Amino acid sequence: MVRAYVALGANLGDAAAALRQAVKALDSLPLTQVLQSSSFYKTAPLDTDSGEESPAPGEDYFNAVAELDTALSAPSLLEHLQQIEHHAGRERPYRNAPRTLDLDLLLYGSARIGSARLTVPHPRMAQRAFVLVPLAEIAPELVSAAELAAVSQQRIERLGRLSEQG
Repeated sequence: MVRAYVALGANLGDAAAALRQAVKALDSLPLTQVLQSSSFYKTAPLDTDSGEESPAPGEDYFNAVAELDTALSAPSLLEHLQQIEHHAGRERPYRNAPRTLDLDLLLYGSARIGSARLTVPHPRMAQRAFVLVPLAEIAPELVSAAELAAVSQQRIERLGRLSEQG
């Protein structure tokens, strides 16, 4: 089994429900178990290239991070994540488009993967409070104080635990 971390995000439709359903879907993947998930966080849309708040239209995101144990390979896990997104109505009309569900494989054990389809660790996770804050909540040993300080100007609001969201 490999310990993996997946970032969850949504800003279309019932985003809280989408994240709750995504955690259930992750837990039902073959050879995979969700160990824990972070609180939900509300964050402003970001320009994912610069890490700055985006002036583009779009609702705030709901975000969380889930910790998994899996025997799936990283490429297979990515394929399953994309299937979960598809079943949630995810479309990709343009880069950084609003979405019903976004699942990003952040970490896959200690693996370093660089392929055309997958890069692990996620190449922009250190620029994103919506990744680092929930990751630090469930795995504080994986996020340094310096990394958290670097994203401290990004707006992020803790909304509560997965089970507290209605």
